[in-house]
Formats: sequence, C-alpha cells, structure tokens
Amino acid sequence: MKSLSLVLAAAGSSARMGLGKKKEYLEMAGGTVLSCAARIFLEAADFSTIVIAIPPNGKEDAQKALFADKEISVLLHNVNLLFVEGGNTRQASVYRAISAIPEKDSIVLIHDAARPFVSKEIINKTIEAARIHGAAAPGIAPVDTQKELSSDGTIKRHLVRKQLCAIQTPQAFSLAELIMCHKKAAENNTEYTDDTEIWDAFPELTGGRKVFVTEGSTINKKITFVQDIPGKEKMIKIGMGTDLHRLVEGRKFYLGGVEIPSDKGEDGHSDGDVLLHAISDALLGASGLGDIGSYFPPEDPQWKGADSKMLLAKIWADVQKAGWHLNNLDCVVETEKPKFLPWRQKVIDSIAGILNVKSSQVFVKAKTNEKQDSVGAGNAIKAYCVCLLEK
Repeated sequence: MKSLSLVLAAAGSSARMGLGKKKEYLEMAGGTVLSCAARIFLEAADFSTIVIAIPPNGKEDAQKALFADKEISVLLHNVNLLFVEGGNTRQASVYRAISAIPEKDSIVLIHDAARPFVSKEIINKTIEAARIHGAAAPGIAPVDTQKELSSDGTIKRHLVRKQLCAIQTPQAFSLAELIMCHKKAAENNTEYTDDTEIWDAFPELTGGRKVFVTEGSTINKKITFVQDIPGKEKMIKIGMGTDLHRLVEGRKFYLGGVEIPSDKGEDGHSDGDVLLHAISDALLGASGLGDIGSYFPPEDPQWKGADSKMLLAKIWADVQKAGWHLNNLDCVVETEKPKFLPWRQKVIDSIAGILNVKSSQVFVKAKTNEKQDSVGAGNAIKAYCVCLLEK
C-alpha cells in the first residue's frame, strides 16, 4: 500500500483579513488554526511526510503556530516534517511543496491550512477513493440553481444542479503523476483554479483517470473572517475626531491631502490639514491607541510643517497592526470659503488613497456657519469625523 503524505497550504499573506497576522496563526482551541488543521490529519491517518507551505522567511512563525498545541510534538513522532517557502501563487507553492516530498510513490493530500474543521471521515474517504481512482476530492452540492453567464451578463446556459458540486480540500492524488502534471503546467505557464483541474488537464500523464468526488460537508469551510473561528466575536468600535485651525494669509490651504487655491491657509504646526487631523483622531480613538497630539507632539520640532498625509498613513498602519479594518468614515467640514463642492470627489479619493480603501467607504460634506463665529467670518476652519472600525 502506498504511503501517505500531506501538504498544508499556508503560504498566503491573509491580507484580506486586515489583521496584520496570518489567519492560520490565529488562536483556536488551545492552539492555532494551523495546529488544529494539522492535528485532525495526524489523528485520522498515518502520514510519513507533512509539508507546510509557508511565506518567505516564515519558518519561525510557522513553527510557533504549529507547536502552539503542545500535543502536536507527540503526534508528529516518526513523521518527516518539512517547511517549504511558497511561490507567487498557490499553484506554485503547492508545486514546491509536493516536489519536496521524498516518497514519490505515495498518495499526497493537499489541504488548505485555513480549513481546520475538516472531519476524519472526509479525510479517510478521500484517501480511500484516491487509492482506487488515483485522484479524489470532497465536494458538496450547490444550494442555489447555477447558471453559466455570457460576457454581456445574460444567461448563456442553464446548468443541471444535480450534476454540479463545489470542490473542497483535502484533494488527494497519486504523487508521482501529480508532480508531472504540475511540471507540465509550469512549463506551459498556465494557472489553474486548483489541483483537480491540473490533474484533469494532462490525461496523457495520469492514464486518463478522472478525479473521483467523495462526500464533503458544509462544516468543512475555509476561514475567511475572524468570526469564523469559534469563540471569536466581531468587535465594532466608533471613533470621533475634530480639529480647528485659524486661517491666515501666507499659508497654503490643504483639505484631505488636496491643495485647494485660497487667499488664506491653515495656521498649524504641521501643514494644518484639519480634515486629516480629525480623521486621525477618530481612528486613534476608535482603536484606543491615543490621539494625534500624543503621536505627534506639537512641541516636537521634527513635526513642524509635516505632511499630514504621512502622519495619517503612519497612524493607519498602527491601527491596522492592532487588527482593525475600516468600515467607513463620515466627515463634515465647516468653512465659509473656499467652496468645497467642486473639490469633494478629489478630496474623497485622496483620503481613500491614503488609507488604501475604496472611495465608497469615505464621505465628506461641507457646511457654512452662516457668517457666525470665527468660521463664519472666514477666520477659521473646522472638521469633524466619525469612523466605524471592525475586527
């Protein structure tokens, strides 16, 4: 009987989660997502080799995440554990990982490390089917009726739902043949959606054997958001920021990182951009990281004349490192002049660019003070911002 090997694909950056940390390394069930995924395979079957595909220079972090579960060391007894740096794509990462397995005459299982909910039953059924058919993968029937679309957005073909499935992992293959298929795909410089497609693309290398689909499960889902991890609740925080500056002659007028022609500009220690300062305070307040004055003390000469875009970018980087991502910003600018409406979209796009978010997540509106107080007299400008952060 062929030996078993396992590839856990964990070479991605998890940037979409906006946590500043790989999702496979998040805490789960006394270990991490990665250790939970590894453990279920180690308990389900006897593997001779396990390869974990990791980001470049990421071995130390991967080891720490894997061995966060203290029982992993015992389960890995007599198992050849390898860490292989991935490539620019998942396909390239898997190719590197399977090429590192020494036992070429084996059945290899390829599994997303961010799927820690897979069952022993799914694992063993997939292994059994791969031994018989050469390739196997679990699949689940779609709930909704599926259609094939034309390029113009109309329905091209009505598909038969009972003949369709959504493929999951682990996907199991005869290793020697899969390596040949991956090699051919790399030589052709062709990207495929998954390893089952690579297998089917080269029947001359696989003896024409097709991928057998075993029964999957809706529980075997891939972690996409933090709240997908049991016990992890989504946290939502609201922050509010405000700032006011005098308007004086001889200074440039900045709003949201955009220079707007005006006979007066903001008087401030930095460039005086009240809108970016209000946004900065809102983000810091929601994340509990402080305020703009503590980050960039006005008495510190290094911040004199500083570009507020740079200040906001630094603050936002720290907020993201703390695990927060932006839902939206809503801002109000109080100014008598210059007129804001012609500049609104440019200002919105500028703020979105600084934060690297969609322009639809930012809105700015302006109000006059009906000639009242210092703003109404054209001697000052004030900005407010409310933000919603999530993690």
